[in-house]
Amino acid sequence: MRIAVLKFSHETVTFLPFDTTEDDFVFPGSPASGEALLGSEPGSYIGGFVQVAREYDGVELVGIESPLDSKRGSGSGWITTQAFERFVGRMVEELRAQGPFDGVYLSLHGAMGVRGVPRPEAEIARRVREAVGPKALITATFDPHGNEDEEFLRHADMAFTVKYYPHYDAHLQGQRAARMLVRAIRGDFRPSHVTVKVPIISPTVLQWTGGNSPWAALVQRALVWEAREPDVYVNVFFGFPWSDVPDVGMCFQVITDNRPDLARAVADDMAGFAWRQREALLNAAKIWRIDQGVSRAAEAVAEGRTPVVLCDHSDRSGYATWLLRAILDQGLKNTLVATLADAGAVEKLLAGGIKAGDPFDMAVGGLADESSGEPVRIQGRVRQVVEGPRRASTQTCISIEFGEGNLLVLTPFLTQIIELHTLRDMGIDPATFDVIAIKSRVHFRRGFDDNGFAREILLVEPDQPFLGTVRLDGLRYEHVTLGNYYPHGNPAFG
Repeated sequence: MRIAVLKFSHETVTFLPFDTTEDDFVFPGSPASGEALLGSEPGSYIGGFVQVAREYDGVELVGIESPLDSKRGSGSGWITTQAFERFVGRMVEELRAQGPFDGVYLSLHGAMGVRGVPRPEAEIARRVREAVGPKALITATFDPHGNEDEEFLRHADMAFTVKYYPHYDAHLQGQRAARMLVRAIRGDFRPSHVTVKVPIISPTVLQWTGGNSPWAALVQRALVWEAREPDVYVNVFFGFPWSDVPDVGMCFQVITDNRPDLARAVADDMAGFAWRQREALLNAAKIWRIDQGVSRAAEAVAEGRTPVVLCDHSDRSGYATWLLRAILDQGLKNTLVATLADAGAVEKLLAGGIKAGDPFDMAVGGLADESSGEPVRIQGRVRQVVEGPRRASTQTCISIEFGEGNLLVLTPFLTQIIELHTLRDMGIDPATFDVIAIKSRVHFRRGFDDNGFAREILLVEPDQPFLGTVRLDGLRYEHVTLGNYYPHGNPAFG
């Protein structure tokens, strides 16, 4: 049994002013093939797939040359047509050259945006199907923030999507994809599927599946269906509104073992449940204006409710200085700002031989686009310069002490601080700060909320509806009519 493994995963913020190019996917270790690809993410999708696939005798996995994550992470814009054609073209060439294959596994995201390619993941599946022929079985794993419709499963046989946000179950869904692909190749599982789009579009910061949120109830209903019926698999695509693509919005996929009527019943039930809960889904979190959030953080510190997390969920480039400016203006003390992206500043500092103890006087951040604001002048002293690994490349982090007990961490690109150990790896003890200001939507709850670390969490965004705003009607959509989606119109659904 020969199974090809491929990866092309990108969460595209199409409103950013710069494209994601070929060069963004090329760095030491990327593209990867063979064992390098198969071992590229042991704790995530591919790791789970490889682990289970190799538990079966007679299974050969072939790692097809694939790009790993963009150097810019999720803070990058449209993928160029040239980049898409280069990497997908190479994948198809290798599939034809190394075939035949009994099965194919695609590690995808679902919110990829490519100039001139309306549904890139479906296009990848179509080209892979042409390369491997009609008899091979194709499965995939997805992020819940995918924008998908029925097109992907016209060419592929199965898909398995992470259910939780933060994304705790990526490894589990990779395992599931391997198990079901082997079963399908052996004839033990005959996939049938139904897809239903629901006209709901929602900002990702609202989609936390923890606590008693309506999003948790939505995921729980999917889990209940999977528990009630053998071989029922329910994919919940929350949607990703920062990709201006035609299949944006909420979607449900249900896969069964040759039981299309059951797939239809489950899909309709899930879609109906989501539609009835639409008001609650769109009011699942309190969002503060940045100045209000900083004021409330100061109040919490005064009352001893520390540490406080100030989370600018809307900063998709990482360059935004709105929160840093408000911290300075309101005189917050003992505050960690982690992180602010400024590739030019980091490059200039490293070229000048910056080191711990050096004085620092420089304007940083801002100007990447209108959502980033103006640069902010920081005067202080360099605490340390740390090179730390990240999935796509190695980022140098420069931490600067300023004000009364404050610390700013500069990085070249957007860096979400998701886990406390990331700060500790930088030589920073988060427990010594009263306020921690970060750039994240929901992922940060892994390290700051689910473990009870933060006493108070304040989600903030600028006054203007920039990029990651919850006010989607402030964005310049070209391929999406917001009036076709709740809550921006009154679409019919039933």
